[in-house]
Amino acid sequence: MNSCNETRCAPRRLRDILCAAMADRPFQFNAIELAGGGRVLDRGAGIVELMPATPVAGAAATVISAGIHGNETAPLELLLDLAGDLDNGCLTVGAPALLIVGHPASIVAGTRYLDTNLNRLFKRPAVAGDGREHRRARELMDAIDTFWWAHGGGVSPEDQRSTPLHLDLHTAIRASRYPRFAVEPFSEIGTPAPVWRAIAAAGLQAVLSQHAASPTFSHYSRAEHGITAFTLELGRVAAFGANDLAVLAPMADWLAARVAGEPAAEASLETLAFFRVVDELRRVGEDFSLGFDDDVANFTPFDVGTVIARDDEAGATIVADAPVHVVFPNANVERGARAALLARPTPAPGA
Repeated sequence: MNSCNETRCAPRRLRDILCAAMADRPFQFNAIELAGGGRVLDRGAGIVELMPATPVAGAAATVISAGIHGNETAPLELLLDLAGDLDNGCLTVGAPALLIVGHPASIVAGTRYLDTNLNRLFKRPAVAGDGREHRRARELMDAIDTFWWAHGGGVSPEDQRSTPLHLDLHTAIRASRYPRFAVEPFSEIGTPAPVWRAIAAAGLQAVLSQHAASPTFSHYSRAEHGITAFTLELGRVAAFGANDLAVLAPMADWLAARVAGEPAAEASLETLAFFRVVDELRRVGEDFSLGFDDDVANFTPFDVGTVIARDDEAGATIVADAPVHVVFPNANVERGARAALLARPTPAPGA
């Protein structure tokens, strides 16, 4: 059960507003003033914009999204803690930010999604359909279109504080050899070096760079608006209140620095393992299975000659040329959907 379900009063603070969204309760409010300075503006169900009273010079805008999958609760708890600091005046808004509670109905249900995977619907022209996820994808794309058109300018390759960012926060279904890792959407535009160093300091352990376009929320910001964006996997799925937020303290610090328009900590890239996707598995037929146990961790390597999937229409998938690391394996996807990413180690950027 969502820890915010007991909030019944009219939203008067940012945390109240986000709690209402996580409980899938309609709310509307006029702009509210934050104790430390700045305003909160209603941009739709589960979507709020933070505007600074006094913008910090050179500080770029940020989108922070969580709950695109409803059972991924650690990011939602980080969002609530950030809101509490803003409500209490412990944090001041120094740059525009858009905070998004992604899929309220699935948060209440405690499920990854209701009818179809929301994080496969972010592309233009919008995916046809009138299901709950289709409608929500269109709402979210419209919201960040408006935000980035207003606040997406200004990129400094020398200062991560001056680079607009979209940080889409998630947790993974299964265990991982790198529990906290960043997925870099495919783009012809490289990630600025200071952003990599901020990722390292935020407690991430690995980076997975995509090899092709995909209809995820973070890719949408990259593809449609040229914004540096990441899907951030912050551990494993757990119930509200069962997350170890202590290991996510560096990430919480990065989110706070972004909202405040302050310089974030940076660290050496030696702490990060880098991988690049070389291929992906797709479920084609009705009879589909992976060639390994359900509890295999993300980034597990498989040697040449290993059968890693069987499909009654596409046939067997066998590792060729060089070992591959399997990420996001999931046999229980819809036909035509991605069942796993296949990746290999790659040098760190600039190495």
